[in-house]
Amino acid sequence: MFSKALAPEYQGALSALSVNSSLTDVLEAATGQLVAARRAGDAHETARAALAVAEANRRLGHVEAADLAWKTSYRTARSAGDVPAMAWALWSGGTLARQRGSLALAFRLLRYAADLGRRGGDVVAHGYSLAGLAETGRIRGDYEAVGALHDELLAAARERGEARHTVWALEGIAQMHRNSGRYDTAYRLFEEAAGIAAAADDRRGHAWALRGLADIVSVRDGDTDRALELLGRAEAGCREMNLSSALAYNHKMRANVLYRAGRYTEALETYEQALGEFRAMGEPRGEALSRLGSVKARARLGADPERTAAELAELGGILDGMGLRHARAMVDKALAELGLSFEESR
Repeated sequence: MFSKALAPEYQGALSALSVNSSLTDVLEAATGQLVAARRAGDAHETARAALAVAEANRRLGHVEAADLAWKTSYRTARSAGDVPAMAWALWSGGTLARQRGSLALAFRLLRYAADLGRRGGDVVAHGYSLAGLAETGRIRGDYEAVGALHDELLAAARERGEARHTVWALEGIAQMHRNSGRYDTAYRLFEEAAGIAAAADDRRGHAWALRGLADIVSVRDGDTDRALELLGRAEAGCREMNLSSALAYNHKMRANVLYRAGRYTEALETYEQALGEFRAMGEPRGEALSRLGSVKARARLGADPERTAAELAELGGILDGMGLRHARAMVDKALAELGLSFEESR
């Protein structure tokens, strides 16, 4: 039995905020509480308010503001000797680093966060930090290295009845199965995640699960209409909560679905929309993946093969630099799909 989804990153005076609170509302409340806590000279509350400011800004795509806020939270917590708050701040910083494509920094910060969470006796901060490490490894393509950790975190979340973390783990495991070509298993896990998220009123987790289901329905079944309907439902949830990053990834998936259906002009337009959104929020992984889709769509619409090969070679270098192994393999797949080679870019 799962409890209602909670948002443990909203702490202290902000603990009444919901996992489904609009991020603009969270930012307004957290900024006000940060000012009040500073005025009162309450370091513990200042650290907690700054954490909420960091997370709201990160999810809204305001990466510079998020960077400043998590560092403020960490320094304030450290000055007060508040080890759990230090762990949460480093978790936020590591999550932001991953979002910005700095995977090595993300690993470093999240390892520190996990250690501090353990030392400070904050089981949730420790668990969130381990989950962050697992997700960072999964995004990099280290499935063998982090698969067992995903399974362990899923088992722990199920045992504690934590809906939000159960949904996260199911979606991560499902994504690894999807990327490995095990579509039926992936679909089943995404479907379970969607059901748990809906029952626990976890709209963010539900939107990501619908996106995963849409991907499988498109690539496995070729059911474009059903995939677009699922993405439409996911987009409504993203807009309701102002989830900028999730919305951009939703648009990129919509473009993928349109591309697979041979609707290349629509796909190109949607890839370019997602590309603009990722650039605006400084998210290089999403930007690179959207560029990859745009290059493929333009190639299908008659772009010069040499220019296409050159762009793919450039993207391959970018993805190699970020350490994104699965995404880098997608470039090689695109070359084969389009009948090109890197030699044509020379």
